[in-house]
Amino acid sequence: MCAEVSVLGLGPMGTAVAAAFLGAGHRTTVWHRMPGTAGELAAKGAVEATSAGAAVAASPLAVVCVAPCGADREVLDAVGDGIAGRTLVVLTPGSPVHARETADRARRHGVAGHLDGVVMPGPSGIGDPGCLLLCSGAQGAFDNHRKTLAALGEPFHLGADAALASVYETALFGLMSATLTGWLHSVALVGADGPGGNVTATEFTEVARRWLRTVGGLMDEYAPQIGSGHCPADGIPLERHLAMADILVHASELRGVAPGLPALLREPLARAVAAGHGGEGYARLAEFVASDGEESFATGPVTG
Repeated sequence: MCAEVSVLGLGPMGTAVAAAFLGAGHRTTVWHRMPGTAGELAAKGAVEATSAGAAVAASPLAVVCVAPCGADREVLDAVGDGIAGRTLVVLTPGSPVHARETADRARRHGVAGHLDGVVMPGPSGIGDPGCLLLCSGAQGAFDNHRKTLAALGEPFHLGADAALASVYETALFGLMSATLTGWLHSVALVGADGPGGNVTATEFTEVARRWLRTVGGLMDEYAPQIGSGHCPADGIPLERHLAMADILVHASELRGVAPGLPALLREPLARAVAAGHGGEGYARLAEFVASDGEESFATGPVTG
């Protein structure tokens, strides 16, 4: 089904977004702060608006992809009440506080609905079915425009709080960084000269990808236990995880691989076991990852 959508901002993100909408057959209006920059998109069928207000007026759905942080509010103020009755999707980098402020400003201008969005992994993934479009804000706006937004990737609604997309983006980036760094450490460990020979990164990764399916299953198992007070060991208690972490640190040192990462992973395990949780399962470790266990020595309110 053909829809009408406007894209404001034609940097790497906005250009990819507009191209994806055009590729899906949607009537796409584009605008950029520097006129005349929509040449390639216009050749594909995009209509270039002469102003942000004209772009918003052209479609019931407006997607804002401007930078830096705060530029979306400048565009919104320039459009003013011209956004009234339309749905606004903001794909601009910013903090949770910024997302809530933009949502409040959009409501004051009378939008039909506001969504703050994050594209994972970024412009390069837009249009790929494996790309995640994480949205937070008005459920009705998401439901009404989900099929149109699906041109960008897989739309996923996180909740009514506009800040959630930004929160998830940071957390998921942390997960990606930790996973990839752990993978690189593993590649270095198996690739170092040793009794097993010199395993290539490709050889190891073929096995690692299969193992990650098991790890994903463990995440599903542990998630409901976090904060519940009931974290069964299921055969692998924390004291055994600590022993395995000790082996990983030692193996790294023996193979000439920097042991900093496994030592870092060992630290909360050691604290959890020392606190008497050695017989419990991995989900118990959540509270020790969330806190370093150090108490504040402040005795009164901070002044100055």
